[in-house]
Amino acid sequence: MKTTSPFNEEQTGYLNGFMVGIQQAPFLGQNAQGQFTDQPEETVHGTPLDDLCREELIKHEQNGLDCYDRILEQAAKGEFASDGDIFRFKFHGLFYVTPAQEAYMLRARIPGCALSSFQLRGMADISDDWGSGYLDVTTRGNLQVREIQPENTVNILNKLIDIGLTSKGSGADNVRNVTATPTTGFDKDELMNVMPYAKAMHHAILNNRDLYGMPRKFNISYDSGGAISVCADTNDIAFYAVTLKESTQDLDAGVYFRVQLCGITGHKQFASDSGLLTTPSESTALASAILRVFIEHGDRTNRKKARLKYLIDDWGTPRFLEEVQKKLGFPLRYVAEDLCDTPRPKIKHGHVGTYKQADGKNYIGIVVPVGRMTTAIARNIATIAENFGTGDIRLTAWQNLLIPHIPDEKLADAQAAIKAAGLAYASTTISGGLIACTGNTGCKFAAANTKGQAVLIGQYLESKIELDQPINIHLTGCHHSCAQHYIGDIGLMGTPVKLDNGEKVEGYNIVLGGGVDDTQAIAREVYKSIPFTDVPPLIEKLLITYQKNRQEAETFAQYTQREKIEDLVVA
Repeated sequence: MKTTSPFNEEQTGYLNGFMVGIQQAPFLGQNAQGQFTDQPEETVHGTPLDDLCREELIKHEQNGLDCYDRILEQAAKGEFASDGDIFRFKFHGLFYVTPAQEAYMLRARIPGCALSSFQLRGMADISDDWGSGYLDVTTRGNLQVREIQPENTVNILNKLIDIGLTSKGSGADNVRNVTATPTTGFDKDELMNVMPYAKAMHHAILNNRDLYGMPRKFNISYDSGGAISVCADTNDIAFYAVTLKESTQDLDAGVYFRVQLCGITGHKQFASDSGLLTTPSESTALASAILRVFIEHGDRTNRKKARLKYLIDDWGTPRFLEEVQKKLGFPLRYVAEDLCDTPRPKIKHGHVGTYKQADGKNYIGIVVPVGRMTTAIARNIATIAENFGTGDIRLTAWQNLLIPHIPDEKLADAQAAIKAAGLAYASTTISGGLIACTGNTGCKFAAANTKGQAVLIGQYLESKIELDQPINIHLTGCHHSCAQHYIGDIGLMGTPVKLDNGEKVEGYNIVLGGGVDDTQAIAREVYKSIPFTDVPPLIEKLLITYQKNRQEAETFAQYTQREKIEDLVVA
């Protein structure tokens, strides 16, 4: 009986060729036993594993987003993270801050720096039940809880979800809290309400797994053109609302975002104009494309060169934006800066005091000294926001908060309630501008107790001198510059100081003349290694000399920028 082949002639030819290939395996990367001998080298976005820095190897071993089971396990045992998990847990906003504290710090994301009274109360509950009994407002409009023991981490992460917040991606190599002008939506000077776009970016990050695990951290900010600075020009991406004065390309005259890139003031650089003008509705897609190009091409071998700045320094902005364009379904638009109106100047210390809103109501900026408030104060603020406003609360880049939407007929009662709670809304020019990072009581990198010493500086100066111009004094514990000392009128960076008798004490290097937005400047170093005990009287002398030698209504920044460094040294 004749059998029929299951393959036709062409298929048989392909099969014979395949078998010949198998027989020739040693020449195709396999040995006689069928084992591969010349596999392609494994890489992370093109970087060989052998070249990766330690943090990249940790992420390669296990994605930080996938360590939740490990958090559960450590919580059940009451044990802190160790080895690579210390880094991975930061993907969930948990920072093991040993040796400063044998505890975790939790950083919650507050998208657009806006939260409700219900959420503020929930954060106070978290801190009371499982933390330190206080909350810290950061320079990115976050809230942080400290002194958390490992057995409480899961309770906190679950509670955050219950109150509509998250800490996912708030640390490690991820996009940090997306910030927005704190008065947006009710600012009488703003060009557009940027809150919807800041929140859209927040949700895009949370819901796109590939937007985690970048070469280094990344910051995005939205400036509405309003009265209060959000320090957008210190961010990797800064979206500035501007008015296009006349139609060009396919854009009608109107309000758009101007895009700035590569702000990193710890490296003495502000964001610079990219030439791009984009519609607000396109901003999320544009930022996501920028992130993906950075993810694919950023340096994963050297942590000191892994920020966006260094990729663009290497490539140049045109080449970088060419790669961004490949990931977009709409054309990038390059528009000359002079076709856009110059943004309005910011109100310095507009984050403190009582101001009119666009709708005729009022907002009150409340001083939170160096960003730290007890849970009792947090609950009082929540109650005031509910009783006199709408329950809306805004955090700022200046470590304080605002209560908006207060009608005129309730304003006096709101102000009285703020005073009764032991808070100030009409700050002196000193305490309203004091900014401080966590310091060495809660951070292993800090060389000084910045928060405690900032309070002492404020108390000393307010007892010695009166100012008629607002002053910002920024204290940061180390070169990471979390308190952005280079943009302060007076910036202090912690450093150990050796006295003549050989004793080591806490001290500071001091820079003068910084600013942001319309007063943009990187402060210049004038003093090195000053023991803290000498710092308050030294600043007093600086301010007295400024008042004596300034020209007309010259600000402190203008005065210090005009003078030579050697002439700023006071006896």
